[in-house]
Amino acid sequence: MAGQRWRNSRLAQVIGELTAELDHAWAELLGASGVAPGTPDETALAWLVADDPTGYGWRVVDAALDRLTCTECGATLTRGPVGCGRCGYYHGVRFAAREVDRPDVPAGNEHAIRVAFAVARARHRYSPRARAGYELVLPSLVAGDLPTTAQAQAAKALINRLTPEECDDVASLAEVERLAHRRGPVNG
Repeated sequence: MAGQRWRNSRLAQVIGELTAELDHAWAELLGASGVAPGTPDETALAWLVADDPTGYGWRVVDAALDRLTCTECGATLTRGPVGCGRCGYYHGVRFAAREVDRPDVPAGNEHAIRVAFAVARARHRYSPRARAGYELVLPSLVAGDLPTTAQAQAAKALINRLTPEECDDVASLAEVERLAHRRGPVNG
């Protein structure tokens, strides 16, 4: 993800923080397993985690995937082209990992972070509207917020009024609202 241009500086910061959390979780697993980084044993452990994610937290699973190369397309596993069946399979399997909400956040916050982070890191697998919604909300999720169903639906209705190009260019929910309202009143 080096060189990735994020839609705003706060999103870039949050992506960096979450990536550091993945690296830390992976280092802890390596230490607990007595596995040295950069060795064939690390690769074997990463495949073990990727093939049975149910026993691990999602950060460990995502970290394992980051350390594997797809044997079908040659990309980092899950980040290959949409047509790569192996990347698609592991992208879906990642969601079997455990999610534990942090203290003092609404139930479901951790799941929302995980999905938004996965969308941001595998942008090409999602539509411009999905990318806009998840990327714009990720910083507030990490801060401990969780939109209500009504809030999420209202934001989605606004995003749906934008063109795909606008969705990829917006840097804030306020900008989404401004662009959507230029098209007239929002129904529903």
